[in-house]
Amino acid sequence: MVIGLPLEIKKKEIKPSVMVLEMTGRITMGQDCRQVEQEVERLIAQNQKDIILDLTGISLVDSTGIGQIVKCLCKLRTTGGSLRLAGLKGMVAGVFKITKVDQVIGIYPTAVEAAAGLPNQGQGRGDSKI
Repeated sequence: MVIGLPLEIKKKEIKPSVMVLEMTGRITMGQDCRQVEQEVERLIAQNQKDIILDLTGISLVDSTGIGQIVKCLCKLRTTGGSLRLAGLKGMVAGVFKITKVDQVIGIYPTAVEAAAGLPNQGQGRGDSKI
């Protein structure tokens, strides 16, 4: 089994009020999942409503990682925000499809495409699949 690299997260604002978390490594039980949760909670505390997780550099995600991403979605929705995913490929894309999370969270080929449909600075929402 390939363990992979620990999770690294870089933040960038892709357009006004839309933050992208570019992730590389893995999202697995333990510190990786805590890191995702803490970063999203920091952004929510800064009144950031729309977040895109760019998973292009993610090589492994386990069930705890999937659960953590869904938990982040729920936290954002309770604040009137939204969560989208971008750049899923290979095994990572397969896990989201098998678990049917792809039916709950919007998944896009790139972060730019994920941001395209988001409103600027709170001009209404409309990305809910639940």
